[in-house]
Amino acid sequence: MKVALVHDFLTQAGGAERVVAAFHEMYPEAPLYTSVYDADKTLACFKKMDIRTSFLQAWPLASRRLHKLALALYPMAFEEFDLDSYDVVLSSSSSFAKGVITGPDTCHICYCHTPARFAWRQHGYMANSRLLRLLSPLMRGTLKNLRMWDVDSTNRVDYFVANSYNVARRIRKFYRREAAAVIHPPVETKKYSIAPPDEVGDHFLVVSRLLGYKRIDLAIEACNRMRHPLRIVGIGPELKALKKIAGPTITFMGSIPDDQVAREYSRCKALILPGEEDFGITPLEAMASGRPVIAYGAGGALETVIDGGTGLFFRDQTVESLSAAMRLALQTDFAPQVLRSHAMQFDSAVFQRKMKNFVDAVLEHERRDSLKHFSRLKGSSESSELSFETSPWLRKEAEARL
Repeated sequence: MKVALVHDFLTQAGGAERVVAAFHEMYPEAPLYTSVYDADKTLACFKKMDIRTSFLQAWPLASRRLHKLALALYPMAFEEFDLDSYDVVLSSSSSFAKGVITGPDTCHICYCHTPARFAWRQHGYMANSRLLRLLSPLMRGTLKNLRMWDVDSTNRVDYFVANSYNVARRIRKFYRREAAAVIHPPVETKKYSIAPPDEVGDHFLVVSRLLGYKRIDLAIEACNRMRHPLRIVGIGPELKALKKIAGPTITFMGSIPDDQVAREYSRCKALILPGEEDFGITPLEAMASGRPVIAYGAGGALETVIDGGTGLFFRDQTVESLSAAMRLALQTDFAPQVLRSHAMQFDSAVFQRKMKNFVDAVLEHERRDSLKHFSRLKGSSESSELSFETSPWLRKEAEARL
């Protein structure tokens, strides 16, 4: 079986990139197609892969800081990839990768992190960049065209896999498609461990890219008000603004190596997740380290955090609501082994097994459907009007394998 992997762009080291790395472990011979690749800004493992970039790679706009300014060119970049020789195309997409064009004999499975933010959540997307905010009046026509392309390109996907039930609802809302399965992203639990009790501090922790919609400002304001220590791991365009509002108990740690991040997880009082996430890997990384999570009770956190069991929810995105949850967390003891056991359900090996079984089930369905279609062309009365959504056999088969 000849497989190709496709990803939007390799310009950062986030959860989506870790999904692609897990895909490559499943299919190590598969080349990885992407629009632009910045080897110094993403995961080191990609340096060992067969990376095939688009024409955008040769442009100055391919840099990590500027690549989003080339939004209007991304559809063309992905449509120009020649993928006709592959049996399976497995795309990892939150924007453009799902728009690749495949041949009639190629099965395209899209692992969807979220429908494109620039198309469906424009205000939050623009808020992440001062330059984009300044250019927004000039981009309205471009964004309208991209929104239409985004919907049209969903017809090129044979099967959607959502990274959460939260995202599955968005796929239904924006694309009028049903996700064939929900498979949560992988957590590399082996990287994390439980620290001795005497090494756990009383400070809170945030691990995040510093973007507007992440609402790191809430965590800072709450700790300012409580005069409680907070460590922030991560970088992003909001760093300067966040430093302006930070009091003396706030420490910005910047970008640090993975082993240091793991140490921070295991020694904090609790991780704070103040924004709404599509899914959110960091809560599970904290739980794999035996530490609880204080999360805004919306989005992907509802699928990973057990209120009162592995963490606490705050219901309103206000300083008052978050502060109340933080005070309760300071008074609550959580069992580290229980937290880690919960995180193990999302381990990378579990993700890879579910994805591999899903791909195998889909290909078996496609094979059977092709045989029925061939029989019908020869005059058989058998019908090939099957789809994943309507075929009882395929749904039963996939559920059994997952």
